[in-house]
Amino acid sequence: MFNSLSHLILLLICTCAYIRALAPSLLDKNKTGILGIFWKCARIGERKSPWVACCCVVMAFSILFLQ
Repeated sequence: MFNSLSHLILLLICTCAYIRALAPSLLDKNKTGILGIFWKCARIGERKSPWVACCCVVMAFSILFLQ
């Protein structure tokens, strides 16, 4: 269960950062409330991008070789 949840969170962070790179106004207008979660995920993806990239590599390795 924790493995699936960590994959979901990591993919959410990557997707939000990608969407914000393409259309920043889409996420910037919703900084509070429920939709603010997507803005926060995009900020994490932008600011911690080397760590997020390392986590993506570890996730891919675990999916390909350990499951």
